[in-house]
Amino acid sequence: MLLTHRPAQTADIPVICCFPQGPDELFYMFPKASYPLTPAQLSDAIAQRSGSTVVEGEGVVLGFANFYKAERGGVCALGNVVVAPAARGRGVARYLVQRMVDLAREQFAAREVWVSCFNHNTAGLLLYPSLGFAPFAIEERHTPDGKRVALVQMKQVIG
Repeated sequence: MLLTHRPAQTADIPVICCFPQGPDELFYMFPKASYPLTPAQLSDAIAQRSGSTVVEGEGVVLGFANFYKAERGGVCALGNVVVAPAARGRGVARYLVQRMVDLAREQFAAREVWVSCFNHNTAGLLLYPSLGFAPFAIEERHTPDGKRVALVQMKQVIG
């Protein structure tokens, strides 16, 4: 499948809101949001972030990500990473993260890209190191129901 990417548009928001398939998946993607993800929640996040990008395959939106921190010449921190359920395991996340690293380099002249991944997110924990990200910190966080989880912080030096 040929993948392409472009800046996210307002019309993409309802589609992206359907990607998280339960409270746990939404927590991985957007810890501050409440399940189910609504267009208003996602629109508010997009308005406060930079580089909101979608991946398409055959004209269908398959993935989404942005930067919750974007420092020119500094750090770009990747957030809201999510892939459509039917497209998982097909290289969409790999393509999306690689394009976001390119965007950090090209648009922000970033020196590093950071990504955070919760300990239960096995797919993310395996993906990010395969793309050159290395863990540098672990922080304790809590799920909406109060359970302790580990947030693994990873970074890739790009400049």
